[in-house]
Amino acid sequence: MTHPRRHLLQAALLACATSAASLSAPATAQPARPIRLIVPYPPGGPLDTVARVLAERVKDSLGVVVVDNRPGAGGNLGVDLAAKAAPDGHTLVMGAVATHAINPWLFAKLPYDPVKDFSPITLVAQVPNVLVMNATTAQQLGIHSLRELVGFAKKNPGRLNYGSGGNGSAGHLAGEMFKAQAGVFMVHIPYAGGSPAQLGLLSGQVDLNFDNLASAAANIRSGKLLALAVTTAQRSPAMPELPTVAEAGRDLGLARFEVGTWFGLFGPAGLPAEVLARLNKAFVAALDAPETKARMAQLMAEPAPMTPEQFSAFVKVELAKYGPVVKASGAKAD
Repeated sequence: MTHPRRHLLQAALLACATSAASLSAPATAQPARPIRLIVPYPPGGPLDTVARVLAERVKDSLGVVVVDNRPGAGGNLGVDLAAKAAPDGHTLVMGAVATHAINPWLFAKLPYDPVKDFSPITLVAQVPNVLVMNATTAQQLGIHSLRELVGFAKKNPGRLNYGSGGNGSAGHLAGEMFKAQAGVFMVHIPYAGGSPAQLGLLSGQVDLNFDNLASAAANIRSGKLLALAVTTAQRSPAMPELPTVAEAGRDLGLARFEVGTWFGLFGPAGLPAEVLARLNKAFVAALDAPETKARMAQLMAEPAPMTPEQFSAFVKVELAKYGPVVKASGAKAD
């Protein structure tokens, strides 16, 4: 018969051994705290889709990344949550041209500073926009090129109108920039979102839009929309036959025209250098993975990895670019 005191002694020795083992185990053996990646828009859009692709790709190097959709206030709500998080690398946000370059000029009171409150990690992608006309309208007006569009607009001030997803949207500001540089006047028709604006164009309610290439592509290919030019600095690999606005309008005052939708990763200000370097390395590698490139090609998003220093400089240039455009448009969000 085993003595009860021997049972107690064995239990005590086992407890001591377990405790010692847990103290001596390397830190990496402990379950890592997940990284929270805030997406300041609803699920389903290109930005959200790419965030989920990247979260899957970096899990081997960074551990679990949980995508947290926090839409509201034009993206400001989710971005502000990240700005106020602890700078320990466990809270990141997928910011965009709206949250870091347009909203600071659009909103009278922004809860965050787009430069001072963040540690830029890397630009993730650029999504080309495209200048498209209702194909029937273009045919009726004899417009087949950017040059003919500008020529018609100059001869007929206010005759053409363009739709957008709303006051202060990327499409609205692209239109205002186009008008200012080409020296033409077109009437802006704001809709409550990109999809209604596209329906307005397809039905002939408006003549032209500056639309997202991915959402316009099917209607361009079917012949319902006439694509005149992409708005980015370079031609899009998705439709390399399309010139850029700057290229086609070089002698029309549009040589410096460049507007693109972009999104990238930010952490709160004050991320330690080693944490910033580790995050940049992991996400840049994820952007370079064939699976990521294939998924992004389906969205017509172009991977655009950068160093933190390059991304920081990029954001400052974009912020400065949109200030006068928003002011000229007269758009206000609050």
